[in-house]
Amino acid sequence: MVQAARELLAVRSPLDAELMVSDMIGAWWGRRVRGGDVEQVLGEGLVDYAAKAGTPASLTLLICLAYLGTARQGAKAEGAALAMMESGVARPGWADRVGAVKPAGCYVSRDAYGDQDTVICTFAYRTSDSAGPIDRHALVMVVDHNMNGMARDAWVSSQVDKLLEQAEAEAAGNPMLLFEEIQPEQARALLDSAMKATREPKTPPPVSESYSAYHAFARARLKALPPGRKRPAPLHIEAPYSKERRAMLAAEFLASDAAEHLSDPSAASSCADHIIDYGCERDFNRPLRVSPTKCETFLLDWLPRKVMLSEAEQEAMPHVLSAWVRFAARRTGLPEQGLKATLDAVWEATGKFPEAYRDPASFGIDRPVLERLLPDGDLSALARRAFAFPYLQGTHNGVDLDRLNPADEADRRTLLEVDHGGLIDQEHLAWHEEIAGRLWDGDPPQLWEAAQRLLDLGHDRHDVLHVLIEIAERIGGDPDELASALDDIADIPDAI
Repeated sequence: MVQAARELLAVRSPLDAELMVSDMIGAWWGRRVRGGDVEQVLGEGLVDYAAKAGTPASLTLLICLAYLGTARQGAKAEGAALAMMESGVARPGWADRVGAVKPAGCYVSRDAYGDQDTVICTFAYRTSDSAGPIDRHALVMVVDHNMNGMARDAWVSSQVDKLLEQAEAEAAGNPMLLFEEIQPEQARALLDSAMKATREPKTPPPVSESYSAYHAFARARLKALPPGRKRPAPLHIEAPYSKERRAMLAAEFLASDAAEHLSDPSAASSCADHIIDYGCERDFNRPLRVSPTKCETFLLDWLPRKVMLSEAEQEAMPHVLSAWVRFAARRTGLPEQGLKATLDAVWEATGKFPEAYRDPASFGIDRPVLERLLPDGDLSALARRAFAFPYLQGTHNGVDLDRLNPADEADRRTLLEVDHGGLIDQEHLAWHEEIAGRLWDGDPPQLWEAAQRLLDLGHDRHDVLHVLIEIAERIGGDPDELASALDDIADIPDAI
C-alpha cells in the first residue's frame, strides 16, 4: 500500500486522492483478522508503517488517512504527518485541501413503498481566493429499509447537475417515486443510521461490490454535514407501538371490509398479530407499510425462520396478508399501481409458502415437546434449545421428563442432571446451567455458531459443551471478549 501510494503524487486534486485512499483501505472493510480488530491490526499498522517509510508518498498517504481513517487512525496519522513535515519531507500542493469541503445541498429519491431511499449529498472544496468553491461532487448512498435500514451501495459523481436533473426527471409524473431536497441534518441522521446498520451484521453484509471502496470516504464526508437530528429522516419512524396499540390496530383490521372474507377469526387474529409484530420490530414501527419486497420477505423468509404457526394459521396466513395489504394501502394512501403490484407479489409468494414454511412437527419432534422448547414461538431457537436440552421425554429414576419445563430454572437443573446420568458435581452443573441458559436465549449468538462449527467437525456433544464452558469460565463476564473468543474457535484443542 505504501508503494501504491506513489500514485498519489501524480494526482491533481484532493478529491482524486481521497477516493484512491478510500478504495485502498476499503480492501479490509468488513474482514476479520485473528489477534484483534481489523482496523487496529491493519489500519493502525499501515499508519505506523507509512510513518517509518518517511517518503513523500507515505506522507501523502498519512495526510489522507488523517481525514479518512477511524478516530484512532486519524489521530496517529495526523501526528506522524506533522512530524514528517517538520523534518522537511515534501508534500503535494493540494494536500492542504484534503477534507476541506462544505455541503452544498442534500436530496432524496424515495419510492412510494418506502423500500429504499437514494440520498444525494453534494459538496465542494473551500478556497481562500475569490474563485469560489471548486471540484463539486456528489456522494450517493442507497438505503434499504427492508434490510434493517442499512446502506447497500455508495458511489461518487462529479457530474452533479446532470445527476440531479436525471433524478428529478425520473420522478416527474411518476406517482411511485418522489424526489425532494432535504435538510443536511436530515441526510446525516439517515446516513449515519444506515452506515451503523451496515456495520452491525456479524456475517458480511449484502452490499454492492463497490461499497467497501467508498465506505471510508462516505464516513468522512458525513462529518461535514451538520448534526442535530436524532431521528433518521426522511424515514418517517413512528413512535413505538405498545402492546395495547398493536391490539387496537389488529382489532381495526379484523373489523374492516378488507378482512370480512376471512373464514377463521381465531387464525386470522393470530396471523394479524404476527404481521403487526414484524412491521414494528423489523420495519421501524411501520406495520402499515406494505410493498412487494416486504411481503415476500415476511412470508418466505421471516415466518419460516422465526414463528411457529398452527396448521390453521399456516393455511390462513397468505389470505390474511392479502387482506392486510388492502387494509394498509387504504390507510397510507399507497397508489393503486403499488397496491396491485403488492397483491401480485403476495399471490406469487402464496404458491411457494407451503414449501418455504415447513411445519416444525415435520422435523420429527412431537408438538408438545416443540411447545416446551418454543414457548415464545421463536423457530430460530429450536436447534440450539434442542441441543441444550436433548432429554424431554420418558422417565428417569422415577422423574417424568414430559412434565419438566426447560424454561423453568428448577426444572432446567433437573433436566441437566438427567443429561449427566445424575453423576455431576454442583459447581460443574452450575456451568452447564450457564451455557444452557445462554443457548436458550441465544446470547451471545457466537455461542451457538461455535457449537455448530465443532459439531460439523464430528465432535461429541458433551465435548463441545465442555469447550464452551472452558471459554466462558476463562473469559469471565466481558461480552465482547467472549464473542471474540468464540469466533476464533476452529476446532477442539487436544488438551480438552
